[in-house]
Amino acid sequence: MRNEYAADLGLTEADLAVDWHTQFDSWFADAVAFGLPEPNAMVVGTADVDGRPSGRTVLLKGYDPSGFVFFTNHLSRKGVEASANPYASLVFPWFAMQRQVVVTGRIAPVDRAETDAYFASRPRGSQLGAWASPQSQVVPDRAALEERYREVAERYADDTTIPTPPHWGGLRVRPDSVEFWQGRAGRLHDRLRFRHLHEGAWTVERLAP
Repeated sequence: MRNEYAADLGLTEADLAVDWHTQFDSWFADAVAFGLPEPNAMVVGTADVDGRPSGRTVLLKGYDPSGFVFFTNHLSRKGVEASANPYASLVFPWFAMQRQVVVTGRIAPVDRAETDAYFASRPRGSQLGAWASPQSQVVPDRAALEERYREVAERYADDTTIPTPPHWGGLRVRPDSVEFWQGRAGRLHDRLRFRHLHEGAWTVERLAP
């Protein structure tokens, strides 16, 4: 399979915003306006203490100059790996637009107040699911998982507020590099990367495709 990228699209140094988060904000707005399904979907890559990688798709729930935030069970595979080996990569695969954004950086839990605020905003079913699912653990069958859900629903049946599970929370990837990838004809893609140098200082580099 082969798909030729458009010849008239491009990304030059002059096109870039002054910093990575302003540039990401612009491209994310483009992805939303384009009508991509779940434009906040991203592939999160982590690795265990032996360097064995794993990846999965999760939903971005917030970003600002301090980084990119998503939420998960801290006892899941990604949660355990993020604790043991606190580095991660993120890939936003906006292929319909012939674009990608690739992020690398340190990963760490967000503060509990931020986690609690987000958990309170979730639909009740999602809140119950966070209590019911032993994420990434082996379960005997679907029926066992649904039974756990029913038990949790009964436990909180009379409660208007469901508390945040102690094992559940947010993770923030603080980037040390953010690459903006634009497809070009002949596989001569444009790759421009913001790379962190030291506190408050970044440089922009062009990478060969």
